[in-house]
Amino acid sequence: MKPVYEDEYRQVGLKIAYYRKLRGLTQEQLAEKIKRTPAFIGHVEAPNVNKAVSLDTLFDIAIVLDVPAYKFLIFEE
Repeated sequence: MKPVYEDEYRQVGLKIAYYRKLRGLTQEQLAEKIKRTPAFIGHVEAPNVNKAVSLDTLFDIAIVLDVPAYKFLIFEE
């Protein structure tokens, strides 16, 4: 991940956490559904950890959470 995009990745992670909680899923449940580890989801969602997410993974998360993928990419300045 390029340092210049750290804030964008943080915002993506926070949106994933928001929609996951809105759907009533735990990190473990989401991880299982996208075939990742709970630690991976925890790192993605943590605001103080910089973890890149591939588009494939983002699309998988969007499907599981029933959220259009573009909603994760609307950034606040």
